[in-house]
Amino acid sequence: MAGPYILKPDPSDPGLSSSVTGIDQNGDPIDTKVVTEKPLTLYLNRQEVVTMMTIGDHPDLLAVGYLKNQNMLADDDVITGIDHDEDLDVVVVRTERETDFEEKLKKKVRTSGCAQGTVFGDIMEGFESVSLSEGAQLKTSWLYELTKAINTTPSLYLETGAIHGCVLCEEDKPLVYMEDVGRHNAVDKIAGWMTLNDIPAHNKIFYTTGRLTSEMVIKTVMMDIPILISRSGFTAWGVELARQAGLTLIGRARGKRFMALAGTNRIVFDLDPGQVEDEPLKAKRKGSVPAE
Repeated sequence: MAGPYILKPDPSDPGLSSSVTGIDQNGDPIDTKVVTEKPLTLYLNRQEVVTMMTIGDHPDLLAVGYLKNQNMLADDDVITGIDHDEDLDVVVVRTERETDFEEKLKKKVRTSGCAQGTVFGDIMEGFESVSLSEGAQLKTSWLYELTKAINTTPSLYLETGAIHGCVLCEEDKPLVYMEDVGRHNAVDKIAGWMTLNDIPAHNKIFYTTGRLTSEMVIKTVMMDIPILISRSGFTAWGVELARQAGLTLIGRARGKRFMALAGTNRIVFDLDPGQVEDEPLKAKRKGSVPAE
């Protein structure tokens, strides 16, 4: 059974949403909540790297995870400090090693993620050398338990919509649930949490509410996580890259249904789907998360 989260969304945080007024389809006045969106400029030592649009929570995790997933932090880099200035909307990650990424910043490949999602050319060039854990497995009983637990977790999406969620899991347990206006930001927050807490990735499962795009596949592989799941669909390049990297790629995971298009050797069918409550197609149930 799914245990308690280590970190999860706090939809009651007043800094993450605000109330606005308007009118509905009948012209009647309404009062609704909308998600917060603010800029955050990231520096690595003295070098400005990027300005991201984010909901504003966990800036330290977002900063470290972004740098890690962009291959700008090596495994042996020592982080000496993370400074966040809320008034200036700036976060600075400091390392023992001096860094200079001016040339690297000119070599980025724009991807299909929302807002400022990017991956750099050298990550693409080194993609073929990635080796994910062959010993990892995904039992279908874990898959069904995870999707049920995640889809019924209170979240900012239920309060505001217009947001993506990502969850780090182990077996049937969701561990860390992050949300943001861009799914790449939610991924990077989890990557930052794993980096700062020295969390092993070989036995983890990654869940996202969004499409299984090339960017999602690349980020998951760069985090050394061998299994990626979504309740949404696939892109052709996402599938191609997953097969190239040996990533287990599962989409359309809703109720008893799912599709696996890569890495199917890791799946263990230990539960009859007939024993699982199905989710009606195109239904919007309380507690459900968005599909793109």
